[in-house]
Amino acid sequence: MDINLISAILFATLVAGTPLIIVALGELISEKAGVLNLGAEGTMAMGAVAGFAVTHYSGNAYLGVLAGMSAGALMSLLFALLTLTLMANQVASGLALAIFGVGLSAFIGKPFESLTLQTVPTLRIPLLADIPLLGPALFDHQWLVYFSWVLLAAVVWFLRKSRAGLILRAVGESPSSAHAIGYSVIGIRYLAVIFGGAMAGIGGAFLSVFYTPLWVEGMVSGRGWIALALVVFATWRPLRVMVGAYLFGGVMISQLFLQGSGLPINVPSQLLSALPYLATIIVLVLISRNQQSIRLNSPLSLGQPYRPDA
Repeated sequence: MDINLISAILFATLVAGTPLIIVALGELISEKAGVLNLGAEGTMAMGAVAGFAVTHYSGNAYLGVLAGMSAGALMSLLFALLTLTLMANQVASGLALAIFGVGLSAFIGKPFESLTLQTVPTLRIPLLADIPLLGPALFDHQWLVYFSWVLLAAVVWFLRKSRAGLILRAVGESPSSAHAIGYSVIGIRYLAVIFGGAMAGIGGAFLSVFYTPLWVEGMVSGRGWIALALVVFATWRPLRVMVGAYLFGGVMISQLFLQGSGLPINVPSQLLSALPYLATIIVLVLISRNQQSIRLNSPLSLGQPYRPDA
């Protein structure tokens, strides 16, 4: 296989996996605090349309990402209000948020469906980008790809090394104990949920501003659900999130390369397009067989409501 083709596949895999990393890391922080937010799909859609709209009117991709992040944070704030303050069921509220976000984004995005944006230039790292094979694949990306790597390192440090990360994990493991020693469980969960929503908004903005760059209804195309599955796939470990994201990104890209390769493959294109979702189902089935690993790593209070004593 040609070295340029291999480099192109690696490059495309990293780009396809970037929004999954960002969204999954945000959801991981939320779940580490004990809150299960299933609304990532709708939150990503709102981030995508907000990011596209602001970038279209301002011509500034940075403002577009900020708008997507803000839209995601507002969506997650609504979820937090319902589940943490009003004590609504987290699963039902998350599903409702996903449906609401997808529908609202389609309504808001109608005026933008025929528009496109200028491609955001890449940030080429001198010398490193000249390394054969790996250079173009790793060191010639748009800045949000690098941001996903920085975010991963920050989340790993936060959870493993910082006092705030220890408090967050304590809230997710035993909220009553954390409350007993003086920590605001609801406040910490609010911050975790808002952070998760903000990251989902950035992931959506990446799709509409950097990856495509255009807005079409349904462009999130199940990536929010895949990001949720990634957290389980990674057994709530950040480094495994990256591995899983690039694995699923590679599956997404492989079906595109197969369809465009011209090889005599007698496989319907619809089946090739379904490969990422089939892979998600297979991985979840395999993981669910190892209940011990899930119990050891899953936050004990995940999805359980908590109301502090007056």
